[in-house]
Amino acid sequence: MNCHGTILSSNIQSIGKYFEKRTGGMIHMNAIFHRTSIRKYTDQPVEKEKIEQLLRAAMAAPSAGNQQPWEFYVVADKELLCALADCSPYANPLRDAPLGIVVCCRSDCRMPEYAQIDCSAAIENLLLEADSIGLGAVWLGIAPLTERMEAAGKVLKLPENQYVFSYVACGYPSENKVQQERYMEERVHYLTGKIDS
Repeated sequence: MNCHGTILSSNIQSIGKYFEKRTGGMIHMNAIFHRTSIRKYTDQPVEKEKIEQLLRAAMAAPSAGNQQPWEFYVVADKELLCALADCSPYANPLRDAPLGIVVCCRSDCRMPEYAQIDCSAAIENLLLEADSIGLGAVWLGIAPLTERMEAAGKVLKLPENQYVFSYVACGYPSENKVQQERYMEERVHYLTGKIDS
């Protein structure tokens, strides 16, 4: 099999099946079925090349009308990470993370009502890429709570046309977690037959 082949394998802990994808000589498990929220990290800094990979993945996300309403603030300064963590009681993973990425929305985009949906797609891409390159990450919501959005915006000194949507804490994981099986057949509804008008 060449370096771009795809092979079928058994998922760890008998969760199911996943695909392994060979890329550049390295084998990565399908991140969709492997990713978990990682909140504990080692002290190892995240390399600049990997940070760029994360951001490239994020910006590859779809957006309404291809408006790409996102701005990304990369934070490695401990004092600044702690100040951002102070803006939300649920952002404590930032305090011990070697890296934080603040995802902001631009309010001057063409369709601002869809900006948060677009940024959510970007964050999911980022989380999956983090898993595929050996990093751990967790999504920390800030919006739609105005008080937290404004506090975080002041920390970053954002321009008026931007607001904080979410944080992502990221680093090399110091915990090992297995993804739960989340497929629920009862949540799937197949619509068949003629639909009355």
